[in-house]
Amino acid sequence: MKKIAFIFCFLISAALAFCQPAEKRITREQYIETYKDDAIREMQRSSIPASITLAQGILESGDGNSPLAVYAKNHFGIKCHKGWTGKSMRIDDDEKNECFRKYSDVYDSFRDHSEFLTTRGRYSFLFELKKTDYKGWAKGLKKAGYATNPKYADLLIKLIEDFELYRYDNYAKVPPRKIKKERTAVALSSSKSFRTIRLHNNIKFIIAKKGDTFYRITQDYSMNLWQIYKYNDLNKTDVLKVDDIIYLQPKRNKASEQFHTVIAGETMRDISQLYGVKLKLLYKKNNIIVGTQPNVGDKISLKKKIK
Repeated sequence: MKKIAFIFCFLISAALAFCQPAEKRITREQYIETYKDDAIREMQRSSIPASITLAQGILESGDGNSPLAVYAKNHFGIKCHKGWTGKSMRIDDDEKNECFRKYSDVYDSFRDHSEFLTTRGRYSFLFELKKTDYKGWAKGLKKAGYATNPKYADLLIKLIEDFELYRYDNYAKVPPRKIKKERTAVALSSSKSFRTIRLHNNIKFIIAKKGDTFYRITQDYSMNLWQIYKYNDLNKTDVLKVDDIIYLQPKRNKASEQFHTVIAGETMRDISQLYGVKLKLLYKKNNIIVGTQPNVGDKISLKKKIK
């Protein structure tokens, strides 16, 4: 009898388990409504169009229903890569048992997606585009090798247009306004403290105030120290000074101005910071040996390479 009862209970348990409903999938519309604010927040922080972030999230995560999205909260298929020390999840992708990043919150995945694009040189040209140019961004991502699918750009554009995702790209628009002491800088926002985020050459920056430190800035803007150093061509031994320009995003490959005439005391880094142009490229454009400083009156090219 005990054996029969055990078998009966086992069969009942198996039947109940088999009849459990599958995990509920979310629709594409629900995905957009759930994560649009995260995409907008990241656009304001990193200048990546919200429409592009949402469309990529939809494609990469299967509307948030893929195993990687559900169990690892990874919506962009970002792999572990060298240096990743967080949690991970292994699944078969291009190769068997590949390592993917695992997050505690979906928004961490959105932030990591922004970091991935802003810190890798091959995507830097995208930040020359307007945030409303979703077609340029989609084609640029494909050109830079973000995905192997030859129709990747077309898929992103179709998603953006079918679901009118481009309307979210207007949430961070700021009326152009010249700031007196910063070249064509536009004030974006100010906090309850003394900080004001400004925009020049389509890059967010702040002006260092009394009492500022590099660490304090990273805490205020949820950044890492290495980002501050890299974005501003700084060394760990450099000291922050009052009125220093500190970029919160990578500098661009060129400026809107053609040339800069050197004044007394200016270094190549000073010019790089003033116009938001990468220091190494500034040296390269002007055929100047890295580390060499210009002379007063020199004309430094900010856009094209001098032949």
